[in-house]
Amino acid sequence: LTVIQPLHNYSTIVKRIDSSHRCPSINELVNETFAQLHVIRRIKYYHLLCQKDSSNLLCFYDDIHICLCYDHQGKRLANCFNFNHQMKFDCFGKNYCEHNGQCFQDSPDCPTRSICACPSCYYGTRCQFTTSEFGLSLDAILAYHIIPDANISRQTSIIKISLSITILFMIFGLINGILSLITFKNESVRQVGCGIYLLGSSITTILTMIMFGLKYFTYLLTQISTPSNQSFLTFQCYSFDFLLRICLNMDQWLNACVAMERAITIIKGAQFDKKKSKELAKKVLIILLILNILT
Repeated sequence: LTVIQPLHNYSTIVKRIDSSHRCPSINELVNETFAQLHVIRRIKYYHLLCQKDSSNLLCFYDDIHICLCYDHQGKRLANCFNFNHQMKFDCFGKNYCEHNGQCFQDSPDCPTRSICACPSCYYGTRCQFTTSEFGLSLDAILAYHIIPDANISRQTSIIKISLSITILFMIFGLINGILSLITFKNESVRQVGCGIYLLGSSITTILTMIMFGLKYFTYLLTQISTPSNQSFLTFQCYSFDFLLRICLNMDQWLNACVAMERAITIIKGAQFDKKKSKELAKKVLIILLILNILT
């Protein structure tokens, strides 16, 4: 990233980069005969390239130079300087980027900050995460849209929308779970096994919403800021996904148990034993919890 200032002023420049800002090779702009001329003979014509395509051309390069097109006293001129195209971007041997990521520093002499340019399918402040080994997940969907070291108001629209949807899901999910818990906590409702299963489903719904909220906000905060507590990151990495998966599986199994008991109730009719159904539901609940933890 390069900017030309007639007078140097310390400033923060925000620029959105798209494909039209790409610097083409000199071979793409001129014919082969001109491109094969010696650099001394052809470099004096570089101003004409900026003037020829002034609406789109921002920069270009040859095998030795990189040139920036800029306005000077009403004319488009080329400002060229030597550039090493074979430069190795490893922060002068102190590259902390993983998976062959390129390291860039804000200054070659006394750098205060460095960033990583990650290859395809890798992301994170150190290119430590990958999207190539799993399908759609929270990490894979949001990873490329999170701006590091920026508060929520400066994040992308996708992050703001996902945050709003997550908050709404949590509010409605917790309200649904709490109301269901109040309903099925009543002893008269739990005279049969279905009441036990639905009570367990209410509890798992509340726990699922809590775990999902913790996972989302923890992930968002760790990507925006630079966390220092590695122990906490390791703990949440193993525990949050594990507990969330248990809650989701338990809820599905409990709903399946409700469907099976209702089918048995229709088949047996008046011969259906409510007491045995209630006792069996308590045992099934414990067995399902153990099996879900073990698997």
